[in-house]
Formats: sequence, structure tokens, C-alpha cells
Amino acid sequence: MKKIALISVSDKTGIVDFAGSLIEHNYKILATGNTAKLIAENGIECTEIRDFTKFPEIFSGRVKTLQPKIFGGILMRHDNESDVKEAEENNILPIDVVCVNLYPFPKVVNRTDIDLQTKIENIDIGGPSLIRAAAKNYKYVSVLTNPTQYKEFIEKLSGDGISKTIREKLASEAFSHTAKYDTLIANFFEKEFDTDESSLRINEPLISELRYGENPHQHASLYGNFYKYFEVLHGKELSYNNIIDFSAAVELVNDLEPNSCAVIKHTNPCGAATSDSIFNAYRQALSSDPVSAFGGIVAFNGKVELDTAEKLNEIFLEIIAAPEYSDEALELLKKKKNRRLVKMSKQVSAGLQVKSVPGGFVAQNLDTSQLSDDKLKIVTNKKCSDKDLEDLKFAWVICKHTKSNAIVYAKDKKILGVGAGQMSRIDSSKIASMKAGEHGHNLEGAVAASDAFFPFADGLKEIISNGIVSVIQPGGSVRDSEVIDEANKNNISMIFTGIRNFKH
Repeated sequence: MKKIALISVSDKTGIVDFAGSLIEHNYKILATGNTAKLIAENGIECTEIRDFTKFPEIFSGRVKTLQPKIFGGILMRHDNESDVKEAEENNILPIDVVCVNLYPFPKVVNRTDIDLQTKIENIDIGGPSLIRAAAKNYKYVSVLTNPTQYKEFIEKLSGDGISKTIREKLASEAFSHTAKYDTLIANFFEKEFDTDESSLRINEPLISELRYGENPHQHASLYGNFYKYFEVLHGKELSYNNIIDFSAAVELVNDLEPNSCAVIKHTNPCGAATSDSIFNAYRQALSSDPVSAFGGIVAFNGKVELDTAEKLNEIFLEIIAAPEYSDEALELLKKKKNRRLVKMSKQVSAGLQVKSVPGGFVAQNLDTSQLSDDKLKIVTNKKCSDKDLEDLKFAWVICKHTKSNAIVYAKDKKILGVGAGQMSRIDSSKIASMKAGEHGHNLEGAVAASDAFFPFADGLKEIISNGIVSVIQPGGSVRDSEVIDEANKNNISMIFTGIRNFKH
């Protein structure tokens, strides 16, 4: 007796050839409406589900395969006497192959040109049920959910046959497929109907195994759709640390004004600048701390031309990222084989930031805070100049992307010194001053940004001692009045933002 293969696919890539190969291996084909039509049009014998079940497709195709003859054929245990007997009594035939892929809900869920009901109609019901039933009964049934599986399946069928190991692998892939599909639907419903989120659902495909994690003894992998946003144009694969540092660089430079550059080392900015050109932005950013920049990540928010490429080639850099490169720049930069060149293909959208903790996860929205001129509060007697205000806004962005406690000194929209990740804000102030001095930057007339308020006036005193003329900080300390008094005493200006930007 011929074995039976059930085929019902939304993505019909390769399905005609696959069906033909199954026929050659003595299978009988059952198929749903449009799938059956396509297979028959190509001269391949098949039986429509409705003819097999003696029950029509109903409700505009909403119900096609949800039938006992179908699910009984998939779920029956071939070596169970009771199952075999019940199947015979109810005229149920075993189904050995289930080839199903689902309505394209993932492709329509985020489209703005499609109404809600159309999206709802693209939620597959019968398909996931067929897939799950076949995967559950993997001891007897092979389940295929992706056209990329067809070739290998036929090759195995033509060779040693379909082993239990192969069916186990297909079942695992099938459950992963439906889990991701259901995750998208659940997330969509919660967002669409303003339902409180009750679960954190992380279900992303494996992109690649990484060489190792933060250290060689740690295993690491990359999941999701990272390469939807970034295209590696040249160089060896990105490492775990590369990806973390690179992401920090992109987040920072995308927050800056046009013609900006950011240089990142261990997720913190060691250089950044905004100028009248990408070339000058890089030159200024590099001069912030050229020692730390060695082996770092450089990101731009504008096109890299040949002059910038020539300057970039003067030191070793792990990664260069930009939205666009000239042909000449790309040709030159590719001459260094180990350096990665990345094209930032799309503006990265805001999402959840997730970190693991013992026994679970913590999650938060990304920090998308922006300064608003009408909410900036000058709290000192001295007002800041327009130029100082522009530098303060620049320094605030850098501070937002620096590990707390963070202090940033800047002038002419260029980093002069950064103090990052210290237990004391005073220590961060001292380190920022030290870094500025190491590279010959005069802090007289510069501005400073702090990612959180000053709990005491001593932190501000340290900053003022370096020649800083204006400070931007969130405010909100119980001792704000003492801090303001200290600023007034030293005749500097100070702005409160009302926005704290801790970064851990």
C-alpha cells in the first residue's frame, strides 16, 4: 500500500518538485485547495483533502484540515494494536509525511497598510495543529515546515531512508517553528488590545555560533535578526565582544547630530565629535584619546569618503561602521583583511533590553530619552551662552551612553575627557580630567555633563577646579540648593534636565 503525504503550504517554493519526488517514491499526495491546484496543474496526481475526508472546506477556507480522518491519520501509533484497530473501524489511514508551512502572519503583522481583520485572517490555525500533531508523533511521521528541508529529505529518502534521528530533528525544528509563530501572535494581541504583558517571550532563531564569549572559556551564540540592520562588507566574523561594543557605538552615533563620529572601547566612548564633515568629525574624535582608540570601534552617521578612509588607515581599528561608503573608500579600507567593515543598513528601532539574573530576567525599554529645550532649567545666576548650550547638549548625549557613574568634559562638540563606571562621581571627575591632561586638552572654558545628580557639592567642586564653565545634570538631590550655591559661588552656569541616564 502506498504511504500518504499531506501537503498544505502557503510558501509554495519548491513544492511541485517535492511532490513529484514523493510520487516517485510511491507516496500518495493529499493536498489542500490552492496547493492541490498547483500540484495538479503541473501534471502530478494528488487528492484534495475535501475529497479524501468527504467534507468540504468551509468558512472561506478557515476549516480545511481539522478533521478526524486527517488528525487520526497523523496521530495514530502504528505499532499500537488499539490504535490500529480503531483506525480500521473508522476508515482512517496512516499519514507518514506532513509538509506544512503557515499563513504569512510574520510578514503582515507590522505592515501599516493592512487592517486588523486582514492580519487576523493571516493567523493560521489548522497549520500549527497539523505541524504539532506530526511532531508529537515523530516516531512514525516526518514533518517538514520549510522549503530548505525538501532537498535533504528526498536525498535521505532515496538513500538509507528516513531514520528516527531524522524525524527527531524535523520534529524539533517544527516545534521551534510554531513556537516562534505563536510568540509573534501573542505579542501582537497584547500590543493591539493594550493587554498587560504577562510573560517575557524570547524566541529568536540562531544566526551563528560565535568563536567564544567575553572570554575564551565561555561559549556564545548570536540569535535574532541582527543582520537585518547591519551588513558585514569585509573582514572576519564578528565576535561576542565586537557585537556588544559595535552596538554601543551605533546607539551613540545615531543619537548625535549629522556629521558625527564615535569611537568606542569596551562599550564606553573614548572619543566622539560632531563637525562640519565626516572627515573632521573623525579627526576630532580620534584626538580625544588616540591611545585608547587603538583597536577600537569607530561608527559614523554619514558617508565615509576616501579622505576619511586614508585617515582611518593610520591606526588599527577592529570595526568601522557607517551607513554608506564611497567606492574608493571601500576599496582602500578592504586592504586590511582583519578589519571588519560594516554597513548600517537601517536605523535600529527601539526595543526591549533584556539581561539575565539568577532564576530569571530583567527587562526594560531602551533609553530613548531626548533633551527638550523647553524643559531645560537654568538654575544658576549665570546663564550659559548659546555655544556652551550646544556643547552641553553634545556632552549630555555622550554621558547618556557612558557607564555610570559618568562624567564627560567637552568643548566645541568634542570629547576632552571621560570618567566612566566608577563607584564615586568624584573619581569619575578626576579620571576625566586626567584623560584630558594626558592628551593635551585644556579644560579651561569646557563644559561638563553628569549622568545623575550630585549628592553633595564636593563633586561639583572637583569639576569646577578643572576650569569648567558650565554643567548639565539631572538635578533632584535633596542637596540641590547646596550644589547650586557652589555653582553661583564660582560664577558658572548649570542646567537641570530632569532626566537621569544611568547605564549599567
